[in-house]
Amino acid sequence: MLIALGHDGRRVAQLMVLAAPALVWLAWPVRSPRVHRFRIVLVWLWVMGFALDAVTRAYLLDAYQAAPDSSLVQSAAANTNRREAGEYLSMHWRATLVWCGGLLLAALVVARNARRGARAGEPPPRWAITGMCAILAIGSIAYLIKPWRRLHPVVFWADWSHSVLALRAGWADQQRERDLALSRARATRPSVAMDGPATLVLVITDSINRDNMALYGYSRATTPRLMAYKAQLKDQLLVMRNAWSADASTIPALRNMFNFGLPEDQQPQHVLALARAAGYKVWWMSNHDDVAIEQKHARLADMVDIVNRTPGRAGASLDGELLDCVQEALEDPAERKLIVVHLMGAHPHYNLRFPEGANPFDDRIDDVEEALERSGRSMWVRKFRQEYDAALLYHDFVVAETLELTRRIGRAEGYRAWMYLSDHGQEVGHWGNHAGHSPATASGYRIPTVIWRNRSPKRQPADAETRPFRADWSGWTITDLLNIRWNGDATDRNALAEGYRWQAPTLPVEVTSFED
Repeated sequence: MLIALGHDGRRVAQLMVLAAPALVWLAWPVRSPRVHRFRIVLVWLWVMGFALDAVTRAYLLDAYQAAPDSSLVQSAAANTNRREAGEYLSMHWRATLVWCGGLLLAALVVARNARRGARAGEPPPRWAITGMCAILAIGSIAYLIKPWRRLHPVVFWADWSHSVLALRAGWADQQRERDLALSRARATRPSVAMDGPATLVLVITDSINRDNMALYGYSRATTPRLMAYKAQLKDQLLVMRNAWSADASTIPALRNMFNFGLPEDQQPQHVLALARAAGYKVWWMSNHDDVAIEQKHARLADMVDIVNRTPGRAGASLDGELLDCVQEALEDPAERKLIVVHLMGAHPHYNLRFPEGANPFDDRIDDVEEALERSGRSMWVRKFRQEYDAALLYHDFVVAETLELTRRIGRAEGYRAWMYLSDHGQEVGHWGNHAGHSPATASGYRIPTVIWRNRSPKRQPADAETRPFRADWSGWTITDLLNIRWNGDATDRNALAEGYRWQAPTLPVEVTSFED
């Protein structure tokens, strides 16, 4: 039964065949007590290997709708250390406890049945011997077939561990890849189609679902400062109402964002490399301590400032710590500047993303709370929603402050622009009784995107605010905000261009409309 929880279709039968040889041994009479005890231990370990594999897979399917060898799970494992694993368990201990309880029950049942294995006595009937020999023959053939053999838990998880270690090792030394990215960028001869000083502040946040932002119509007052700026700046502040991420986790989302959504085999340009090749001084300042992001993206910048040195979900460094860094970069005398600000946003744990005691939604009975209760959301999910909304309220302060600094600091005659978007969304009871990353619901992909420029373009499309936007195409928009022209530019993927042509991304969830 456990195998059926972790696998489906033909694989259930394949796993049963692979598990069968040890189970057949239980039906074969043994005389020696020592052999009997050895058989109990061996069969128990054998069966529990399959049970642990099944429970792990079932948990991943239930929580993330992902297989253990998916890029989502392997990237997360490669990017996780022992401390982060403990922090993850501290947040999801209830679900983990339930699955561990099932595993413990299975262990007891297997141990009890293993002790009942056949002992010396009457030999089994001929038909039973024939059946056991047939099962052993089929099992032996299964182990000779590589696709079947690779499903065995010992083989599968050994290969999985090797893949994760190889992925981590590949991230550890990215200098060669960064050098190649800069070389490719220089080969395109990028230039800036604007005279004078120019600054772009690019604010990338984590795990923000636009459905929880009052700026996008949410009933809780989670974004008062951004709403005030929208009322003040009007059309100068472009709030893209239909923004989507093409990924539900950070690493692939940032990879697509900075590599123009193009696959690796096309050797895509990197936004930071293009900016440097065009003459921009580039900053990367982050509240994440993340080796993958640092090696793949941050180290392409001229200046790297990572304020959070406590990795993982329990990192309690608040995003406001970056505001002084933003101000210092804006005050730098460089003629052209790209300042990337990477925030923690509402990355779980939610209660660590805002100052202590700053949760006005805690235990408040309002229309959001009542709607969640009517939808059957658990007390824990409703609690997470309150903490998530409090995180967004603090996040609103930080994001709005980066906009204020961008508007206020700099040469009066210079060009200044600001762009804010999230890497992916977050599920907090919108589509299911779940809080966290969610590749299987639309909430995992619904993100905010907001743009400001101190100089309104001569031609801004009339539908710029309502046209759908893809975060994996944001590189084309970012280079437009930088006024960079280069061989390979594509206006049909630039959401600010007249020639923009929308193509819906392929998501693992059904989306009725990308314009809602």
